[in-house]
Amino acid sequence: MSDLSSRILKLVDSNNGVIQNTLKSPELSGIDSNTLHSALSSLWSKQMVNFSKLEQDHWVLTKEAEQYIESGASPEVQVVDQVLKALEGLTISQLKEKLGPAGIVGQGKAFKNKWLSKDGDKLIAQVKELPTDTVLEELKTIKEKGTLDDAKELTELKKRKLISLVKVIGYKIEKGPKFALEIINLETDITSDMILNQSWKTAQFKPYNFNSEGVFPQSGALHPLNKVKEEFRQIFFSMGFTEMPSNQYVESGFWNFDTLFVPQQHPARDLQDTFYLKDPARAKEPEDKEYWKNVKQVHQEGKYGSIGYRYPWSADESLRMVLRTHTTAISSSMLHKLAENPRPTRLFSIDRVFRNEAVDATHLAEFHQVEGVIAGYDITLGDLIGFMDDFFGKMGVDQLRFKAAYNPYTEPSLEIFAYHQGLKKWVEIGNSGMFRPEMLETMGLPPNLRVLGWGLSLERPTMIKYGVSNIRELLGHKVSLDFIESNPAARLDELL
Repeated sequence: MSDLSSRILKLVDSNNGVIQNTLKSPELSGIDSNTLHSALSSLWSKQMVNFSKLEQDHWVLTKEAEQYIESGASPEVQVVDQVLKALEGLTISQLKEKLGPAGIVGQGKAFKNKWLSKDGDKLIAQVKELPTDTVLEELKTIKEKGTLDDAKELTELKKRKLISLVKVIGYKIEKGPKFALEIINLETDITSDMILNQSWKTAQFKPYNFNSEGVFPQSGALHPLNKVKEEFRQIFFSMGFTEMPSNQYVESGFWNFDTLFVPQQHPARDLQDTFYLKDPARAKEPEDKEYWKNVKQVHQEGKYGSIGYRYPWSADESLRMVLRTHTTAISSSMLHKLAENPRPTRLFSIDRVFRNEAVDATHLAEFHQVEGVIAGYDITLGDLIGFMDDFFGKMGVDQLRFKAAYNPYTEPSLEIFAYHQGLKKWVEIGNSGMFRPEMLETMGLPPNLRVLGWGLSLERPTMIKYGVSNIRELLGHKVSLDFIESNPAARLDELL
């Protein structure tokens, strides 16, 4: 390293105090950039030189291109050479036997250059002698210089996957305030010997760099979804909610659909929207036989003031095992338990749900749902709207609109829209409504204990918060670990 440092100092001195680009310096161009950077950093710490990094595009040959240089001809010229040698012409199969894959590539290029024609199954040369191998010459030039003057030819070679672009790092080097041709090793510590022999008085010490940053410790990092999830949890807790157990990803059709008054012919229950299990394919009947009977009756014949759906309800369909399509299946189970001791309550859950959807920039087959329910005596739709204002207000979302919608298990139902300051438009952020009497009274809850419910995805506010445009960059194998490590904790006080 000291030898390289001395060479650098001499080169800087002989070049009037500056080397504009080490990549163009014959003495330094062949040295690895990391090795060169290490030597320059050492000289910089002694204030002998100053340097800055330069990046330059450099084209390099692929393995395929190196093989053509080694063989002495591009594939199209090799093909023409073989056809010229075969006086009676050459079939495509014979050409493939002689040249292998290069014959197939070269044949197409030779036809394009009008060097070959076809007579039946035979290839006929349209030239009397081998044409100039411009491709080979271009590859040799790129190998030597790293580029070509003709941008069109560079593009063509890139399309053929004969070259690839890499970044080459060089440096500009200038004299520093303490430049000298002789390197003086600065002391870093005062030793006991230096004190005894008094040499510390004349020794030169390396100055402390108080601006240098320490090495960042290796540590784990929470995924952005978990950061936003925790922020939502704290908002729910601050508003008096209790978290529901949500670790059961597999449900029966009974809890996932039937208890929510979703008819068995509903499109959401079809294969294209739901993942059904093969093993086990069937769940056990619920222990509460009276509830089982009520659900069947409210679907098939109607009850509690409802006429039902008027179709033959199937127990087999109800007991099919599914990956839950929404966390409302948990809410249904918790409300059924609430019927044992009816009382006002506030519950929430944040967890994964699964839907058999095509994956694109805004949809995944697996995502997270944020859901909350409020049970209270004689509460109304006005209470739901008022609560939505409070809930989203804690995230900094103060412009809300509501639009009438349809859900099988809520009536009335409302879609929730918020004004996005960045996009300058209204965007849908959730769905809400009041659970139907057909769902609640079937469980045994009193008619005047009403339940409000709402839900939203966890991914959408996370994407807005962290500026992610493609959901596949947030969840799945395309997620960048640097993205996870570098993003700060979530604060939802200014979400939109």
